[in-house]
Amino acid sequence: MLLNDGSDGIPSALKLLIAGGFGVGKTTFVGAVSEIEPLHTEELLTTAGVGTDRLTGVESKSTTTVAMDFGRITIGSKHVLYLFGTPGQERFWFMWDELSSGAMGAVVLADTRRLEDCFPAVDFFESRGIGFLVAVNEFDRDCRYESDDLRSALDLKPDTPIVLCDARDQRSATGVLVNLMHHLLAQQARR
Repeated sequence: MLLNDGSDGIPSALKLLIAGGFGVGKTTFVGAVSEIEPLHTEELLTTAGVGTDRLTGVESKSTTTVAMDFGRITIGSKHVLYLFGTPGQERFWFMWDELSSGAMGAVVLADTRRLEDCFPAVDFFESRGIGFLVAVNEFDRDCRYESDDLRSALDLKPDTPIVLCDARDQRSATGVLVNLMHHLLAQQARR
């Protein structure tokens, strides 16, 4: 998504998605890197989600994103990066189509305790030809795996990057975005 070429002094807008399963850290990631107070559409988990929301590994989670998270990063005077965090619960996936319109690329956050929760996001971006990387959120230091094992488990293409991060840490989350931009530029150069 490039809304302006920057020649008239108006910054170009670049759109990225932060996706993944329920409770993986998407809201936290957007909040860690956004230069503005992020917009969150968080709602309390209720008894209506019992039997639908799998809280394994995130038992203390009390809220969920129902539409999106939104943050912004200004990159110099010529570019503004807009971050859209997708909802992780299946009943809100209809939002993904709208949010992905015009997106340059995506970060798929993964929690190795619940790796299968990121399969839908990987499938979504692959099927739409949207470049992405997988960022393994290492907030739980107990579940560590080699990148080759993760690549195999996720059935990723050889050129899809896997990076490690802590979504709570600004430097770490920013590093993920830098890696994503490098990946997207490399993909563009190959075309």
